Amino acid sequence: MGDQQDLTALSVEELNEQVAAARARMRPLEAQLAEIRAERDVLLTEVRRRERLDQRSRRAGVKEAMKEGRFPTFSQLLAASDSGSFDEYRFHLKTGGEVRLGFPGARRQTVSFTDGRRLAQASDLGEAARYYAAGWDLGSPGRAGLRVHFPGTRQERLADPEEVFARPSDSPSNQ
Repeated sequence: MGDQQDLTALSVEELNEQVAAARARMRPLEAQLAEIRAERDVLLTEVRRRERLDQRSRRAGVKEAMKEGRFPTFSQLLAASDSGSFDEYRFHLKTGGEVRLGFPGARRQTVSFTDGRRLAQASDLGEAARYYAAGWDLGSPGRAGLRVHFPGTRQERLADPEEVFARPSDSPSNQ
């Protein structure tokens, strides 16, 4: 059926024969396509396996560095800082999992502080250090803690600032 032909001139039997012939020509191609897809799926499974192994080893490296004291806790970072951006650091829970500060979907990382009645958002280390030095607590009234979320998700939680570690973004355990 190279050129378009007038299908209206064909009988039902001739039309059914042409459909059957087209399906017969498709069978080997569909089988070949199924084989190629299976090969692709095996390769993608191996890629994901290697990514998981790499992620596990990076996470183990971060956990080891935290145990050795190479990365400060969030509280230690606040006490030692007077300026800088939160984006200069990658933050990790004590389990090694990476988190971001503040609310999921926010453009910038922020940290909430409270004096018991009022709430303030610090958008950088300098501002956070000023609130911290003035005696404000991390969190919101009645809910103490550091709000963190997991990158790429809407999952968030309040964490103890002593269980969140700051790793410089350019450190060797990066990514």
